[in-house]
Amino acid sequence: MTRHERTYRSVSRWFWVVALGLFASACRTTGAAARADAPPASQEIQFDAVTVTADLELDKLNDEELFAAGTSFFAENDFKQAARYFGRLADFHPDSGHRRAALYNAGLSHQRLKEWEEAWHRFSELADAEKGQGDALDAAFRVAETQYHLERYDEAVKLLATVAARRDIPVNRRIEAQVQQGICELEAGRTDTAEATLRKALATYESLADKDEVDDYFPAQAHFFVGELYRLHYEGVKLDPAQGADKLAQDLNYKAELLLSAQGHYLRSIRVGNGYWATAAGSQIGAMYEDLYHHMVNSPAPSELDAEEAQVYRQELRKKIRVLLTKSINIYERTLETAERIGSQSAFVDRTRESLAKVKALLLADADGEPVPDPPADDSDPHS
Repeated sequence: MTRHERTYRSVSRWFWVVALGLFASACRTTGAAARADAPPASQEIQFDAVTVTADLELDKLNDEELFAAGTSFFAENDFKQAARYFGRLADFHPDSGHRRAALYNAGLSHQRLKEWEEAWHRFSELADAEKGQGDALDAAFRVAETQYHLERYDEAVKLLATVAARRDIPVNRRIEAQVQQGICELEAGRTDTAEATLRKALATYESLADKDEVDDYFPAQAHFFVGELYRLHYEGVKLDPAQGADKLAQDLNYKAELLLSAQGHYLRSIRVGNGYWATAAGSQIGAMYEDLYHHMVNSPAPSELDAEEAQVYRQELRKKIRVLLTKSINIYERTLETAERIGSQSAFVDRTRESLAKVKALLLADADGEPVPDPPADDSDPHS
């Protein structure tokens, strides 16, 4: 979610073990003074409490040495070791001048390792959504990101709404918070609220006299996810020929309208000019045309049509199908051209390249009258 990187570390666990050893010793004495029925004398021996750390290797290092080693490991992308050293500093050197940086860097290290609970723990100690600046504000965004990955969407929404409402931080950060809030609301299934939040962020952006105040990543992301909302509505419309030709035509037209609405927001995302979201949006547009094509190909003719009418229906359908395939190819090609021009590399680029080859094969098969294969399952996640 947030994109402001630092350095980071994992949680070094420590624990206390207290030896409460009790040793009882009994002996019978001899001599005139001893009584045969005297109870055995007992003696209690108490050992001093012993502190045992879980990482004895780092026990002899001071905070300067721990911070230097953690920084070096992070620079080498060894996030496991970075988390270990930064965490040790944060846990065992509470008065160190490096502690705040170590907390943040430990959180970042866990984040890189996708250890979301540990990252949340580190960032939470540093974060201040209401009044924080600098690291404390950055950490608040990081907390929201870990909550997103932990599927604690309501907690993330509350925190991000707090940040978005502040007027003592730059507009870029307020818009960032609003966009991330809208995405969390979408993930929580509150689509209407999510759309309102995302549109509010876009309205703030559009009202700016100087749009360079805002990183283009966030308005592009907002447009993309409004497009996603319409894509979800599009997917919710089912084409059922058993309900008759009129109903099928009505549903098909509505589905096409939703596709165009989603496409409009994806295109706005592309126009903002951010490379990542431009590629992602282009990929989604092409995928929607491809999806509609498969719905139309695999849908049987309405049951009330006789054989001759069904043949005419199929002929008209094939014309529309070729248009959809051609549009999909055109969008995929333009998306790849944009990605290559800006040097973008992402899962969306790889998926677009694969989809382009598949759709070209489908168009050739359709021209030759060959059976069209079913589309493969798509496990991609546009939210990541």
